[in-house]
Amino acid sequence: MSDINRPVRVRFAPSPTGPLHIGGVRTALYNYLFARQNGGTMILRIEDTDSQRFVPGAEDYINEALAWLGIEIDEGVREGGPFGPYRQSERRDIYRRHVQMLLDAGKAYYAFDTPEELEAARAATPNFQYDASTRMGMRNSLSLPTEEVEKMIADGQKYVVRFKIDPGRDVQVHDRIRGLVTIKSDILDDKVLYKSADDLPTYHLANIVDDHLMEVSHVIRGEEWLPSAPLHVLLYEAFGWSDTMPEFVHLPLLLKPDGKGKLSKRDGDRLGFPVFPLLWNDPKSGETSSGYRESGYIPQAVVNFLALLGWNPGDDTEVMSMNELIAKFSLDHCSRSGAKFAFEKGKWFNHVYLQEIPSEKLVELFLPVMEANGVAPDAFSKEYISKALEIVKSRANFVPELWEHAHFFFRAPLSYDAKAVKKRWDSTMGDTMTRLAELLESQPDFSGKVLEPAVMEWIKSNGLHMGNVMNAFRLTVVGECKGPHMFEITDLLGRDETLRRIRAGVDCIHPADEPDI
Repeated sequence: MSDINRPVRVRFAPSPTGPLHIGGVRTALYNYLFARQNGGTMILRIEDTDSQRFVPGAEDYINEALAWLGIEIDEGVREGGPFGPYRQSERRDIYRRHVQMLLDAGKAYYAFDTPEELEAARAATPNFQYDASTRMGMRNSLSLPTEEVEKMIADGQKYVVRFKIDPGRDVQVHDRIRGLVTIKSDILDDKVLYKSADDLPTYHLANIVDDHLMEVSHVIRGEEWLPSAPLHVLLYEAFGWSDTMPEFVHLPLLLKPDGKGKLSKRDGDRLGFPVFPLLWNDPKSGETSSGYRESGYIPQAVVNFLALLGWNPGDDTEVMSMNELIAKFSLDHCSRSGAKFAFEKGKWFNHVYLQEIPSEKLVELFLPVMEANGVAPDAFSKEYISKALEIVKSRANFVPELWEHAHFFFRAPLSYDAKAVKKRWDSTMGDTMTRLAELLESQPDFSGKVLEPAVMEWIKSNGLHMGNVMNAFRLTVVGECKGPHMFEITDLLGRDETLRRIRAGVDCIHPADEPDI
């Protein structure tokens, strides 16, 4: 076991092969919370050794997504640091030296098998595995004469370097969440560590070398990497680094909201929620995938939601700021079992955080929504917009939804809900609304606290139906029979606009059985 008293240094090490999955975001978040709670360092390392799967723009996407979420990086490609470079494709010389160290120590060997030869071996042997039982029948530096190996390398023949795993051992992995995991070395194959074709290491070698050289104290990653942990333990041992091996922490999977299995993009497409933090335009396929940011989610809400998928604070607290999460976070409270991705709960968190956004910030977020709906923000004061949003925000989960609940504050009705007209507007209602407008116009004080009792008394003293009158009133002002309290609306619209809308409604609305003139 490594020295757990050394400084905490964690790393998030994504591959730039596409957009950052929400499961990867959670891994980054848990690393960040743990580092900050322990006064440690958060490293962002870009693992771009798979040149065939590299996607342009993915690295920038990763950085932008983490910044949007408030996950701060201490050392990385953009930030620099004492252990750089932090992009693996720029560390070739380092990996070559360490590959040679394993070759010189007899811990690794050259293999020259072609893809066709490997395929033939798999066809000939069920469940073929390149290991101690098969390696001597393959073309590698263990089975071939030294002179032939040297000549093939000198001639530029393509090769890989494989790790030599000895059978008959119990390999122990100490995991913070799962305890002691023991694996028989016999079931491990001789993994490829390096490929001469692109002069790059595979994940297994680069990961171990970088974690060691960057003095990573804890490897906090997804459960899907647990099967590779025994190999990593053996590599630390082969390099003589067992005393500095980090503590392994394998987080539970994020599961489908329904059914079984790991959360996928298809689940989001099927159920209507994003699985990426930001919108992603795939440069290869041209496909566009939705993101939490563009769907109207507040970053603090996404962080709070994700933190509770696989971890609990030890009490019933649900709503927590980043600082509160940092104070409460503990790896010992991480679950061993997978967490269902309850996306509806994510909407609830967003609703809660939407209510807490400062007025100035909420207005700023809403201005693009106004423009998208054809309303010039400059036509209204920031104070007016703020008051409108304050009235309706309790009804919305997302910023874009605010338009649905507030549109009538910025645009008079262009049409009137047909069902409401049929139910609430008879042949007498035009006259009733005209008289109501006269009442409203005569009031010296147009504030809601004065108007409401005056209108209620007028309806009662004239023997009118409260529901029909108030709904018809709302219909003329809003265009439909729903929305916030009527006198909150008139308070903000003011006398002139309210009266103009009532009178326009009287001119435009006709009973369902009466033809338009």
